[in-house]
Amino acid sequence: MTEKIPGTKIESANAYEERTSRMRFGKMKIFSGSAHPALGEEVCSYIGQRPGYEDIQVGHYERTVFSNENIFVKLNESVRGRDVYLIQTMASPIHENIMESLIMIDALKRDSAWRINLVVPYLSYSRSDKKDQPRVPITARLMANIIETAGVDRYITVDLHAGQIQGFFNIPGDALSAFHLLSDYVKSLNWDNLVVVATDLGFVKEARNWGEALGVPVAIVEKRRVGNDEKAIAMSLIGDVRDKNVLLVDDEVNTAGSIVSAFNVVKEHGALDVSVAFTHAFFSEKSRERLQSVDLKKIIFTNTLPIKKELYLPNMTVLSVAPLLAEVIIRAHEGRSVGELFDE
Repeated sequence: MTEKIPGTKIESANAYEERTSRMRFGKMKIFSGSAHPALGEEVCSYIGQRPGYEDIQVGHYERTVFSNENIFVKLNESVRGRDVYLIQTMASPIHENIMESLIMIDALKRDSAWRINLVVPYLSYSRSDKKDQPRVPITARLMANIIETAGVDRYITVDLHAGQIQGFFNIPGDALSAFHLLSDYVKSLNWDNLVVVATDLGFVKEARNWGEALGVPVAIVEKRRVGNDEKAIAMSLIGDVRDKNVLLVDDEVNTAGSIVSAFNVVKEHGALDVSVAFTHAFFSEKSRERLQSVDLKKIIFTNTLPIKKELYLPNMTVLSVAPLLAEVIIRAHEGRSVGELFDE
């Protein structure tokens, strides 16, 4: 039974013949890097439920790290003439996983893959998207250049930190959002007297989308970053949260410092229960202690990144992006519109 993705449409299985007649690329092959193998397996399992894709499994390869820290990759099956999808999120250790991705892409290219698609749920360095200080790099642009140079023909990612990063790529791609997945889940909880609060001014547009989807007002925590050491000071609150339940929204949580600061601000302004929803859980070692230090009702996020078991808390809910990625992979393989999934 095919699971429906929140906010999307599922076509009839009877349309398979029509779909396959439009395929422009070789037969699909999927590989999952070592950063998040569970997500790769889940994507393949979902795709394997669709008519015509029953034989889809995660491809086999060997990965060796030598004593000099060089990474060696060998594909254990041919990809000649295949439409290949490499699923590799940029989880910790980031630089090792980036290099593994690039080396695998080179191996796929040299084995004559027809098309190479990089499925990168979390694109690292996406916060470095502009030159906001003298003598600093735009590393997100560098990442796009590296991915293209390695030989990727198409990319698929989830919730880029800034929309302009799409313009850094000269190859086609699908910049997806976990918004529907997260907002549909929150909607199912039927929370009363709710206010959506953006954790900073940079997330105001997305917070408004949340407010519109849930039919609730929006407020904003204004904060100012200090230097380049990840510290931030929450300054003030724009909006009213007194005697309201609050949902803090953001795209990524790393040290959880911003979440704790925002929690304290809304509590100081009279908020009742406070929860948080975000896409990328790039938890550092500090995050568990900080998230435990405040009384959050729910911590809701997706599995774009793997989470260490010791970082889990009882109030955490993890939503899977595997069905979304799987549907987009199928449509990309068949040369069909991805926007149709969201009535766009």
